[in-house]
Amino acid sequence: MTSPAERYANSKARQVEFGTSLPDFRATLSFDLDPFQAEACRKVAEGHGVLVAAPTGAGKTVVGEFAIFQAMAENRKAFYTTPIKALSNQKFTELVKVYGPEQVGLLTGDTSINSEAQIVVMTTEVLRNMLYADSQTLDGLGYVIMDEVHYLADKFRGAVWEEVIIHLPSNVQIISLSATVSNAEEFGGWLDTVRGDTDIIVSEVRPVPLFQHVMVGPNLVDLFAEDVAFDKVAEGDIKASVNPELRKLVRSHSPGGRVQRGRGRGAPRGPQRAPGLSQRVSRSSVIARLDRAGLLPAIFFIFSRKGCDMAVQQCAMADLRLTTNEEAAQIAQALDEVAYRIPNEDLDVLEFWSWRDGLVRGFASHHAGLLPIFKEIVEDLFARNLVKVVFATETLALGVNMPARSVVLEKLVKFNGESHVQISSGEYTQLTGRAGRRGIDVEGHSIVLWNPDMEPEALAGLASRRTYPLNSSFRPTYNMSTNLLAQFGREQTRQILESSFAQYQADRSVVGMARQVRSREESLAGYAKSMECHLGDFTEYLKLQRELAALEKTAAKSRRHERRSAAERSLQAVIRGDVVDLPGGRRFGRAVVVALDEAMYNPRHTVLTEEGQLRRLSAEDLNGPLQIVSRIRIPKGFTGKSPKERRDLASSLRNAIYDHRPPRQDAQSFDFEGADSFEREIEKLRLQLRDHPCHACSEREDHMRWADRYWKLKKDTEKARRNIRGRTNTIATQFDKVCKVLEQFGYLLPSEDGEDFSITDSGRRLRRIYGERDLLTSQVLETGKLTGLKPEELCAVVAFLVYQGRRDYDRPDPKMPTEKIADIFTQTINIWGPLSDAEEALGLNPTAPPESGLIWPMYKWARGSSLNSALRGTDLAPGDFVRWAKQVIDTLDQFAKNTDLPPQLVRGAYQAVDSIKRGVVAYSNVLD
Repeated sequence: MTSPAERYANSKARQVEFGTSLPDFRATLSFDLDPFQAEACRKVAEGHGVLVAAPTGAGKTVVGEFAIFQAMAENRKAFYTTPIKALSNQKFTELVKVYGPEQVGLLTGDTSINSEAQIVVMTTEVLRNMLYADSQTLDGLGYVIMDEVHYLADKFRGAVWEEVIIHLPSNVQIISLSATVSNAEEFGGWLDTVRGDTDIIVSEVRPVPLFQHVMVGPNLVDLFAEDVAFDKVAEGDIKASVNPELRKLVRSHSPGGRVQRGRGRGAPRGPQRAPGLSQRVSRSSVIARLDRAGLLPAIFFIFSRKGCDMAVQQCAMADLRLTTNEEAAQIAQALDEVAYRIPNEDLDVLEFWSWRDGLVRGFASHHAGLLPIFKEIVEDLFARNLVKVVFATETLALGVNMPARSVVLEKLVKFNGESHVQISSGEYTQLTGRAGRRGIDVEGHSIVLWNPDMEPEALAGLASRRTYPLNSSFRPTYNMSTNLLAQFGREQTRQILESSFAQYQADRSVVGMARQVRSREESLAGYAKSMECHLGDFTEYLKLQRELAALEKTAAKSRRHERRSAAERSLQAVIRGDVVDLPGGRRFGRAVVVALDEAMYNPRHTVLTEEGQLRRLSAEDLNGPLQIVSRIRIPKGFTGKSPKERRDLASSLRNAIYDHRPPRQDAQSFDFEGADSFEREIEKLRLQLRDHPCHACSEREDHMRWADRYWKLKKDTEKARRNIRGRTNTIATQFDKVCKVLEQFGYLLPSEDGEDFSITDSGRRLRRIYGERDLLTSQVLETGKLTGLKPEELCAVVAFLVYQGRRDYDRPDPKMPTEKIADIFTQTINIWGPLSDAEEALGLNPTAPPESGLIWPMYKWARGSSLNSALRGTDLAPGDFVRWAKQVIDTLDQFAKNTDLPPQLVRGAYQAVDSIKRGVVAYSNVLD
């Protein structure tokens, strides 16, 4: 029975709802609103903005749906923004079912459907571009729902959310929907500052309780001793302890019983492992175990695309089947409809048939390397409970709505682009948040697969904290700066930028940072005393040692780079019949090149060794460049399939070497200096180190330990001091630096009094160019060389202006498809050099250089090649190619709609878009 106070509160709430559209909205629902949903909807009905932070699956989108309902009742527009196209497509489909296709539109970078509708779903970048262009589509706008607003922390795209929030007209209500963040009050406080009347509604309650388990070998055990859900542990309501049964299982699998690597066939030393724990459980066995426990459907998180695809292959090879005959038939029918839309020649390169086999069996992979249409069909079949297991990368946790009964984490370590690191408690919360389907499951389950490097206590600590702070990634870009200056002038632009969430956070953090610096300075004084040496200045000795270590590291990196580059150049220069010296690596000796790989990057040629063995040879196999030492004639019909023809050719190879037969006249030499230029400086530093008085100190190692602590703490303290100095007016200061670059390259002209800027013609054109390389792209446009290019050439040029490869290593650029492309690529590099120098001189993050990895695939595709032909010789996955092709289309579309560009270039941009927008690139992501 409710208390009098609760009855009074409910009565007041009903009075608030009376006279609004909320009672009518409730009537459309098949469920009662949760307290946090009802509170947020009431605030929206009162005309307030809201920040709703709640766990995944809690139903926060209902608040956005009420805002749309109210907009329809008021005959006003509502925009629903999402961070990714897949989520936009999904929301568009849902809203069309409710309001009909005439009332709902969709706008993404490559799709435009009913853009003037009363309800429009769009990516956040599209809304940002509308605001800067003062688009008429904004007329009548009353509500903006910003779904997944915690994307504001994204390093590359987060600034867009702040731009939209700052620039939306004040009469527009913003409904911000966020995952549970630990600083929701701080973010909500900023929203209230810049937008006014913003209420913060936070719910920590998962609609479906989450229970956590660990799989040790074939054993599935609870993580905690208490029968307690994640919410209670994370909120600190209950002090949970590690399950004793888990401790016991882990001890039986402890290092004393661990088989050493390379000793798999021998008897293990020390105590024996418990039965069943001697080998890692296969993925198919894990799934079978979950199936027996009634824990499917499940999302199986594997932090690599290759791992996801391999998991599907392993389950297929294990003959795992999770579907009934009826379910398999339904899946096959859906897949056949997809196959009908794809040319037969592309199905093989897309590995459609193996993908289809896994889906029919009830499992599939889901990652960015898949075609969008493939990912979408997986999502649809999983939502219909036909597919039971999805092997996914972490991007799924941030994307579309795909809840499951269980979530499996294969590892707690991921590669962050630089190194392998343990996932944070916030990331753990996001990943496991997919477990438990509201209205279907009574409880959700997360399962972590145990490995010898995992401590139960560390896992329990990870699983019992819910810290996911939202930190701004906002920074002024060249495009943003020119748009703001054109609309508001310099002084008002500075004020606008100082109202950003980034500046709001910076101002709040200074007090705590200053306190931290004072504490560190006291520790530094103690460290300095402990490392004092009676023989000399140990700080000086430590500096020499650090200089030596840094130089040795640089030399090693230079040597590796030079060796790799020389090896790649030599592989590109050899021809069939060249006898080459193989420098180290896994294969030594001499060989003859019998077949050339046509790959543009890192080719893997086929060679025949002196022993008559055929090998595929790539740069990874070599410790340096190939040296062409001789030449022999390869028989015209040589295939290498017959042992006799291999023996005969190997004999010819040995004879050529024995006779010292010279190589072809135009054979190149690929000697490289490596890092020899560093050796003299390294030797000089080593000598100085040995001659230093402290080198002979008997307590040198003890001093060194203290010195290492001193150096690390000093470095951190200096960084904190710099942060404090830069916190005040940080964003405005960065804006001033951006303006200096724009002025240097002719995009801004200072006024006579130096207080403001005027935008040049180049600056006006820059206002309509959006992207990571916005200024570089604009500078290339200013050369005038893009005008008059053929459509396929323009596609190739835009490709190197947008593409950024996943792997960070240097490799030589390929020969360009045409002289014009080669000329523009060279000129772009020449433009990029002074630009990046200017940025680095001012302390700005330098613009990324142009990359050649997409040039040939995009050129071939624009000329009408098949997908197989376009991707041959590259390491691009089909899904990546489609994603980058759509970004090329987006940039070309910017050119086509930029009225300040020459008409001939505008026409060329439209033609280039038409040449790309076909086949797998043109397929809509929106399911029919």
